[in-house]
Amino acid sequence: MGRVFLRGLTNCKTALCLLAFITIAPARANEKVAIGYTQTATDIGLYVAGTRGYFKEEGIDLELVLFDSAARMIAPIASGELQAVAGAPSAGFFNAVARGIDIRMVADKVSTPPGRPSQTLIVRKDLMDSGRVKTVADLKGLKLANGAPGTAASVTLNRMLERGGLSLADIEQTYLPFPQMVVALANKAVDAALPAEPATTEAVSKGYATKLLTDDVAYPDHEIAVIFFTGKFATEKPDVAKRFLKAFLHGVRDHNDALGPDGKLTGDKGEAIIKILNEYTPIKDPQFYRNFALAACNPDGTLNLASISGDLAAFKAQGLIEGEVDMHRVVDTRLLEAALKEIGLYRK
Repeated sequence: MGRVFLRGLTNCKTALCLLAFITIAPARANEKVAIGYTQTATDIGLYVAGTRGYFKEEGIDLELVLFDSAARMIAPIASGELQAVAGAPSAGFFNAVARGIDIRMVADKVSTPPGRPSQTLIVRKDLMDSGRVKTVADLKGLKLANGAPGTAASVTLNRMLERGGLSLADIEQTYLPFPQMVVALANKAVDAALPAEPATTEAVSKGYATKLLTDDVAYPDHEIAVIFFTGKFATEKPDVAKRFLKAFLHGVRDHNDALGPDGKLTGDKGEAIIKILNEYTPIKDPQFYRNFALAACNPDGTLNLASISGDLAAFKAQGLIEGEVDMHRVVDTRLLEAALKEIGLYRK
């Protein structure tokens, strides 16, 4: 039992009487939550909530576990090594659900409303400057770097290629983590790539590549990445899971508060967010994050169910889904709704 200090009571008997009616709650031990992530700018909600102590305030010790793509997180989340994942829906995720593994999408991480791209198709600058590549149609037969097969990004890429009358079969794909795409473009090991920020701007600003097409144009309002929970975490520790979402949304909301109408970080709040991005991502130059509109992270965590269903249909069309997938098992918004009841809807 902890101590209680009663100030202003000179009568020890009175104090003892009061103590008899006081129940001292033991200090709540922090819960450890391990979350897989890919170290992109769109993990900003996690970065801010960690830096500003929002997870600690909710009694959570957050552990960030780095992966090169969300598709590679399926095995550790299924085994219980991770309680959560911040990443893109994938064919692997849907197949895991079809096999009976309990993994659920619980909140938005990033989507692509018009004017707020998440990923950009970029082409080696020398190929663009020479006229070898002018449009998407000119990518036929070229080598393109993507994050992993069967991900939401592969659906985006297919949408982009369709604008040039192409399909995934018309290009040669190689799979690299986003930072390595920059190196591959610099070394001319690949002809094009589909990275996320900050890798996109790094490749362009260093003169390795030129932007060709953004995902908000090719696939507007795409639910490109989400927060996943294991079913065990969601059902056995629902209060911890709810507190996690509250902390995460506070971080996302701070980020949204720092954005101007054009989606760029602005003012003192923006500079504070830039400092956090410089700390958590490979980019350490403050000017870097002032140069482009940040992707859209929904401050209420709202998921685009139509987009998620569309990705599942695309994976089925590519022959990547190995069983029947029940969308009611895929998406679970109950914890998000509980969190929003406590913190309310976002107002900038």
